[in-house]
Amino acid sequence: MQTLVTAEEALGNRGLVRFIDARRDAEAYATAHVAGAVHADLETDLSAVDDPAAGGRHPLPTPAAWAATLGAWGITPETQVYVYDDTGGAVAAARTWWMLHAAGHRRAAVVDGGWAALCDAGAPLSNDAPEPADTAPGPFAEWQLPTVDFAEVADRRERADSRLIDVRAAKRWRGDTEPLDPVAGHIPGSVNLPLTENLGPDGHFLPAAELRATYLEALGGVPPERAILQCGSGVTACHGLLAMAHAGLPGAALYVGSWSEWCRRVP
Repeated sequence: MQTLVTAEEALGNRGLVRFIDARRDAEAYATAHVAGAVHADLETDLSAVDDPAAGGRHPLPTPAAWAATLGAWGITPETQVYVYDDTGGAVAAARTWWMLHAAGHRRAAVVDGGWAALCDAGAPLSNDAPEPADTAPGPFAEWQLPTVDFAEVADRRERADSRLIDVRAAKRWRGDTEPLDPVAGHIPGSVNLPLTENLGPDGHFLPAAELRATYLEALGGVPPERAILQCGSGVTACHGLLAMAHAGLPGAALYVGSWSEWCRRVP
């Protein structure tokens, strides 16, 4: 599983490459992006129409819809994909990365340092969006990375053989503030490991060995494949999944509905 790539390595690849710009701001993409990059819109490309109480604020699109999107972007199984955003991978490069791998596309990595690193490395820029491609959707019938639903989280959240990790900021986990959902707090039994702890002060991911030590401590002896990662709505949790995979600890499940679903279903 590919995880991270430096900006220099990404720009130096002269093969069949597609850059995906996953910045939240579509106007920023329209102003300038890596030449040839397509834009992944969190609301329309990376999510289905939401029902916060049944799937959270950013439920996954159907496999068929995601396959069609990849086809429109000209991505085939042979395409090397590099994803970037301007928030250290959190919104929404890591989500795009997870969805690509969950669709069976193994040639996908997040550009470490994102937009800033690419600009510093001299990336060719453009304000022209590529024309939609006419690539047939790939053979993708179901998500190939583990996810869990509300019922499974309710069953496993306090079991000794499982670990629920919430990657939101500590003040949101504690319930001091909640800017997006109607209720503040956290799922009982969860532990807090803010995604910002994956990054150094320069906005790049910490070395794999440091990430491994951090996540092994959070896991508390639970195997990574028995861990569940969650956030507010299943987007930034993918940042933790990316960090774990980069640290050699793959296999954790994504709770897509996350706090946005949980807080609406539990009084």
